[in-house]
Amino acid sequence: MSNGTSEAGGGGVQSVDRAVCVLEILARLGEAGVTELASEIGVHKSTVSRLLTALEEHELVEQAHERGKYRLGFGILRLANAVSGQLDITRQGREICERLAVEMGETVNIAVLRSHFVVNVDQARGPTSVGSHNWVGELTPLHATSSGKILLASMSVEGRHDLLKEAGLTRYTEHTITSFDDLDHQLDSIARDGYVVSMEEFEHGLAAVAAPIRDHTGTVIAALSVSGPVYRLTEDRAREIAPAVVSAAASVSERMGHQG
Repeated sequence: MSNGTSEAGGGGVQSVDRAVCVLEILARLGEAGVTELASEIGVHKSTVSRLLTALEEHELVEQAHERGKYRLGFGILRLANAVSGQLDITRQGREICERLAVEMGETVNIAVLRSHFVVNVDQARGPTSVGSHNWVGELTPLHATSSGKILLASMSVEGRHDLLKEAGLTRYTEHTITSFDDLDHQLDSIARDGYVVSMEEFEHGLAAVAAPIRDHTGTVIAALSVSGPVYRLTEDRAREIAPAVVSAAASVSERMGHQG
């Protein structure tokens, strides 16, 4: 399983590649010693020892001292849990989103926080939204999107201000809110209303309404939104469908363990 590269070349990228190889081998074998790992990867034992030391510092591997072998560590679980939480949202929310998309005739998205952006992790399209933009995987601004505002509203005022100061309140259209006071006022209403409407704040002609998805602890972990063109999804229409959006988000929350 040699990577075919020299010991000297490749630098940090080569080290990352070899570290991943170590993790994959341990995942496959359960346990392995330095000599076995070095043979599998095709490098010197000293190189494997350095890699294992670095991985051990991050708790990605641990040593079975009696046998001098290594196995995957609990740090792997932290990383896996972070991913599985998002995958659970898409899995638990898929049927609900598809049903809502058909009912509303618009695009339904589930979005989560990523650094100082919001990223859509799943999307369902209604019959009239076929051919609409695919938002899955795209990073969008927190302050100018309905999903982003749901996520911001779940934070402390100080926490979201710190995040937004780093991200900046960029103006995307003439409707974008670029004042902290104005944004705070709108976000405060989410606690009361349970949803938020965004009209052409990120993109001209696009409107959306979103509601929070919570986990078993009651923490907001994602947002469910319905979006569409303003000629169909007017502000009145958005507020009219808001209860259905809130209900769908609550249904996903229940599947994530939230008891209401």
